[in-house]
Amino acid sequence: MMRSWKERLTHTLLFEAGGLVMVTPLASEVTGHGLGEIGVLALGLATTAMLWNLVWNRLFDAWVPTRRRSLRQRFAQAFGFELGLLVTTLPAVAWWLDIGLVEAFWLDLGFMLFFLAYALVFNTFFDLAMRRYLARGGA
Repeated sequence: MMRSWKERLTHTLLFEAGGLVMVTPLASEVTGHGLGEIGVLALGLATTAMLWNLVWNRLFDAWVPTRRRSLRQRFAQAFGFELGLLVTTLPAVAWWLDIGLVEAFWLDLGFMLFFLAYALVFNTFFDLAMRRYLARGGA
């Protein structure tokens, strides 16, 4: 069953909000940049990620139109999302933090790995919650 745009938007907002809360202080600590500077970057990246999330997951839903996904399918969903985001945001991260592309790549890669694990866990629990909600007659 294909997810509605309302469900996808809810998924995206919850995912990004949770990610921002976890990763912004961590990124500030790791990079040595101020919380405000990292916060602005994180907000820009989260906005980009939300738009990409809506597109990517809609495409993924068409490819795998079931709520019961294997670990392999979940990995493909999370990895495809993170790889697409890495490619599109790398220049912005390097520019904003005034670092080279290689340094930005390693920083982005670290966060990609974090979000890959986060996406696997989040998507599994989100789907479980939605299945229960729909089984109880939710719209």
